[in-house]
Amino acid sequence: MKRTYAAMLGIALLFATPGLASADVIRRPADTQKIINAVIARGLSQRGVPFTYGGGNTDGPTTSTDNTPAAPAATTSLLGLIPAPAPALAPKVPGFDASGLMVYSYAAAGIKLPRRSNDQYNIGRKIPPSQAIPGDLIFYGPEGSQSVTMFLGNNLMLEASEPAVQVSPVRFDTMTPYLVRVIE
Repeated sequence: MKRTYAAMLGIALLFATPGLASADVIRRPADTQKIINAVIARGLSQRGVPFTYGGGNTDGPTTSTDNTPAAPAATTSLLGLIPAPAPALAPKVPGFDASGLMVYSYAAAGIKLPRRSNDQYNIGRKIPPSQAIPGDLIFYGPEGSQSVTMFLGNNLMLEASEPAVQVSPVRFDTMTPYLVRVIE
């Protein structure tokens, strides 16, 4: 009789008491997880590709759209009689910037993200950092205007920054209050 009473009390407490038995565990359907894995794998495949401002699209690294001179040049020679050569343009190196890398990564799932990070911040579902799961987008700057990275789990993120695409520890201190979940 005492064992039955103890078992009934234990079961009642299990369902009546919040705690480990009722903790929120985010489990994605298997097909959704496969899609996220493809997005992450596509992004990770670009580690080491140079950072290029304005670079990247759904097909991969692209050259920069920035045509600023590599260094300032004088407009005339020392004597002022002979015009100096035209300034050299910075070499165009195929690569990614932050939002371009996310556009490329999510294209693995057939998702066309906007090209700018602040536009990417306004799609999907905003979630608090405590609920982040791999594949969520992390933003920096007001309304995500400065940069975007992809959360990989274990406090790591995939980012396109100087000098190249890399895996880095998440910078929690400067991120926006919310991450964005694109794939549910």
